[in-house]
Amino acid sequence: MTARPHVVLSAAQSLDGYLDDASSTRLLLSNEDDFAEVDRLRAESDAILVGAGTVRADNPRLLVRSAELRRERLAAGRPEQPIKVTVTTSGKLDPASRFFTAGDTTKLVYAPPMVADELRDLATLVDAGTPPELGRILDDLGARGVRRLLVEGGGAVHTQFLAAGLADELRLAIAPITVGDPRAPRFLGTGAVPRPLRLSEVRQLGDVAVLHYRVAAEPSALDVLRLRQAIALADECPPSSTFRVGAVIAAPDGTVLATGHSGEGDPRNHAEEAALAKLSPDDPRLATATMYSSLEPCSARASHPRSCTQLILATAIPRVVMAWREPSLFVEAEGVEQLTAAGRQVIEVPALAADVRRANTHLPGVRP
Repeated sequence: MTARPHVVLSAAQSLDGYLDDASSTRLLLSNEDDFAEVDRLRAESDAILVGAGTVRADNPRLLVRSAELRRERLAAGRPEQPIKVTVTTSGKLDPASRFFTAGDTTKLVYAPPMVADELRDLATLVDAGTPPELGRILDDLGARGVRRLLVEGGGAVHTQFLAAGLADELRLAIAPITVGDPRAPRFLGTGAVPRPLRLSEVRQLGDVAVLHYRVAAEPSALDVLRLRQAIALADECPPSSTFRVGAVIAAPDGTVLATGHSGEGDPRNHAEEAALAKLSPDDPRLATATMYSSLEPCSARASHPRSCTQLILATAIPRVVMAWREPSLFVEAEGVEQLTAAGRQVIEVPALAADVRRANTHLPGVRP
């Protein structure tokens, strides 16, 4: 089964939760620094999705503006622009809108069967069910090679993704203004959010506050079992002046594909590296496998050319489950950030972190 894309929601709202006012003129809720960051998010994404209401109301181009970011995409062997995606129930979309006319990139329209046929020459029409089903859309995007999907609105679409538990991250820019008009569109409508959000970052861009949330994915009983196995493997590590780590690569049913521990095969080897060395990077089983590591995969190292994060990203492994974030003893670790930015799901199990610390009390500053 093809992995679904990592879904990032992005929105800018007023202090009182509105996306716009009720006038015919677009209310500016961002500044240039915020626009630049959103442009970077677009450049990092394989596709950008908006609802049909946003296409009609805002007429967005949905393109990467920065020439430098476009060059980076081309240098990495990616298309100059991400795929454009919209979802419609009625099919009422203007063929002259910039969604269709701006930019030389693939356009996908997800709609019920036989809806929007007049757009067939402008975009690829995909049966998304009646009404369109987000899970079906994500499955289709994953099959098309989309690993990271940026959702830019509107409020109904954001609400649907959160209510269905299909969002992985949320970037919310808050402008220092209020709208106070119940006729104006809100960031979120009614609907419970089944997956709790965890605030991971708060930053200031001029007068705009940027809040970054990640959806707190819960580990399964099988995840905990395999992570405990990885933690136990640290006992097999030879004496070392660095972290003692264990790793397990397992299939969705729990079948262990490979294991590794720090120092296995080479005193400089890391646990994830040792486990991955026992499998081919293009092993088809890795497309649905999980990497279990007692410690956050390293993001920078001097001992070998590639970090464990880079080695994981060189495979199709979609999930990483870990117990303890790497403390700042040797480097400022960014393994979690790099993995999630690349569309891989990372699940932390801090309840088991104490066991990992106990295996590493030989390091200064580490207490059980």
